[in-house]
Amino acid sequence: MKKIQSVSMAVCLIVVMVLSTPVNAATTQNVINAIQWADTDGNAIQAHGGGMIKAGGYYYWFGENRDDTGHFQGVSCYRSTDLKNWTYIRDVLTKNSASELDYCWIERPKVMYNASTRQYVMWMHWENGEHYGEARAAVAYCNSVDGNYTYQESFRPLAGQGITDHGIDGYMSRDCSVFVDTDGTGYFISAANENADLMLYKLTSDYRHIDSLAAKLFAGSKREAPCLFKRGNYYFLLTSGCTGWTPNQAMYSVSASLTSGWSSLQNIGDSNTFYSQPAYVIPVQGTSSTTYLYTGDRWGGAWSGRVNESMYVWAPLSFPTNTTMSMSWANTLSINAEAGTVTGSVNYFKFVNQNSGKLMDVENSSTADGADVIQWTDSGSTSQRWQLQYDGAGYFRIRNINSGKILDVSSGSTSDGGNIIQWTDNDGDNQKWRIVDKGNGYFKLKNKKSGLLIDVSNASTSDGGDIIQWEDSGGTNQAWSIQP
Repeated sequence: MKKIQSVSMAVCLIVVMVLSTPVNAATTQNVINAIQWADTDGNAIQAHGGGMIKAGGYYYWFGENRDDTGHFQGVSCYRSTDLKNWTYIRDVLTKNSASELDYCWIERPKVMYNASTRQYVMWMHWENGEHYGEARAAVAYCNSVDGNYTYQESFRPLAGQGITDHGIDGYMSRDCSVFVDTDGTGYFISAANENADLMLYKLTSDYRHIDSLAAKLFAGSKREAPCLFKRGNYYFLLTSGCTGWTPNQAMYSVSASLTSGWSSLQNIGDSNTFYSQPAYVIPVQGTSSTTYLYTGDRWGGAWSGRVNESMYVWAPLSFPTNTTMSMSWANTLSINAEAGTVTGSVNYFKFVNQNSGKLMDVENSSTADGADVIQWTDSGSTSQRWQLQYDGAGYFRIRNINSGKILDVSSGSTSDGGNIIQWTDNDGDNQKWRIVDKGNGYFKLKNKKSGLLIDVSNASTSDGGDIIQWEDSGGTNQAWSIQP
């Protein structure tokens, strides 16, 4: 069908001060899991390998923001009251913060608050931008949580004390995290010995230097991506294996003491941790409960993509007993930050067009190959319900619940106007879709083969309007809400 014109989104610019009234954290927010989310300006959130901290009623999310070559661009800072709507504040550390940051890799930045000095201290992994042989920790600090951080230095832990790790003074320090115990003592944990060992360091009282080695954990086990947290009287340590960008089986251990008595490693989640690697566990403490929320990265490198194309996987952790932990898959998360509740569910979805308000549907509820995909008023039919199936390489198959067929571009077309149909799963690139968050609850559906977007032809608002593919026009007829 010939396309006449795409309806452009009406743009209303509202100037809002940074200290504007926050979103009501008591409202339950539904989050589509395991995609790349957008901030409140509609830009992709770049907070990879990151960590969170709560301060002044806000959750602050810090993480890696890289350039197109994968090198350090900044440590980004976002804030939210409800854990869904994230406002970009600034890159709190940049290439201009110190000469050592001009060309490098910065990974897994984590921020901790020191109640005695009233400073926020950031620890991270630093490399020279050419190879991973430096394996250094780095520190920055600031008097405000979201201000411009002062870069202190990079170094190998316990350098100058007669310790060598693979021929270089001091312990290697790669994947890392931080932890503040209930008595206020600060700790830094990082991978050493070519990632074979995890080293737990006690920090000085200002959290800006290493005081001593508190424990060597799981020597020779090759665990990385450490997430250390405390629940009740027990410490939990969640880690991944060492398989580069490729996801693997996450495991955890538990102990009544930080420095000894850790249990044997136990599997958690599935064999690839739902295609993710641990980044941080944030306690969501509320009026009715506290949920420990797993946050992980679905790394773009797993499909030869850029780090800044990586997606996010979150999951509420469950605790069958005080010393056991489990994690289940969820397509959607329901988050009430004020109450402290995060629940997950496996849903089928409706795709609702922003322009027309109608649903993506298979014409006449057909179960046949080649049936047209159209828009139609919500009838409750299973032909209007779809399932997202991740392909392991950055894209999704979109499967119709009624027919079991896959959303497809007819004849593998790469042209504007190519018809959207359903077809038996053949693993073709024309059956694979990238879900791009536009912000404000709307998404674009981008075909892997053509690079074009799912579109309602002629911006129709009528039942039966044809669904096609078209180049990105910014039109609301190319924007969809994804609803359980």
